[in-house]
Amino acid sequence: MISNSLHTILGSTGNIGTALAKELTSYTSNIRLVSRNPKIVNTTDQLFKADLLKAEEVLAAVKGSEIVYLVVGITYKTALWEEQWPIIMKNVIKACQAEKAKLVFFDNMYCYDPTHVGHLTEESPINPKSRKGKVRAEIAHMLMEEINNDQLTRMIVRAADFYGPHARQSFLNESVINRMKAGKKAQWLYNKDKKHSFTYIPDAAFATAFLAQKESAWNQVWHLPTSKAYPSGQEVVDILAKHLKSSNKIAVLPGFMVAVLGLFIPILKEITELRYQLDQDYCFDSSKIESTFGLKATPIEEGLKNCV
Repeated sequence: MISNSLHTILGSTGNIGTALAKELTSYTSNIRLVSRNPKIVNTTDQLFKADLLKAEEVLAAVKGSEIVYLVVGITYKTALWEEQWPIIMKNVIKACQAEKAKLVFFDNMYCYDPTHVGHLTEESPINPKSRKGKVRAEIAHMLMEEINNDQLTRMIVRAADFYGPHARQSFLNESVINRMKAGKKAQWLYNKDKKHSFTYIPDAAFATAFLAQKESAWNQVWHLPTSKAYPSGQEVVDILAKHLKSSNKIAVLPGFMVAVLGLFIPILKEITELRYQLDQDYCFDSSKIESTFGLKATPIEEGLKNCV
């Protein structure tokens, strides 16, 4: 039965926010989309403009909510992350406490110890070495461990690098899928033969909405469904080439070249500290949600075919 309880998405215009808005219609007819420039997803959505750096605007955006989903993405610059993420998390936590709203935070895997990247579970140690990872660890700690959070029902859901049809600002979409669809050579960083987990956006959105309805899921960390068959860069390109009937050649940018080009290309400079995610096997294990609730990830070949 669909309820009328208010579900609010903070950061509603991104890949996850848009997909989540669609999934939530299975549970509620009352959805509020919040961003600086919110856009309609479902015909009945409420649109609410807010700057999450301003506490009073966050409180107004959250007012009356039963569940709040923090899925915002901010500009991919370390200095901005260090400055803005703690403010945003503090504002959202305080607003949810004031409104007695439950809070779901959509996170990535940056906070984990890089030496465990070969097999990441919800129990992997939080011991980041990168500046971005330290920011993610700080805000996750604020949410799950800070004093006074017994007043807050919360949940962290995590995903690997995501991809999906028409995804924006996705490494796999931008560097591989879209280039190959345009008849260009796929691009990869560091090593095309290392394996890498990718989370399919529709799976992530479905599971996030699903978990928020389960009382037993709250006050925990969950890895969202991610294919167990984590492919190498070359294997990804081989799959796409088969469906596109195109070349499976890859242009690989080695580490020294990433460092040099990073002096001139801001995004490459920003990803240098996260090299460990691409120059060794990276496995994101979602067995917990699979065994607890039976949710399964879309097979990687099916997901890639859908992107084509």
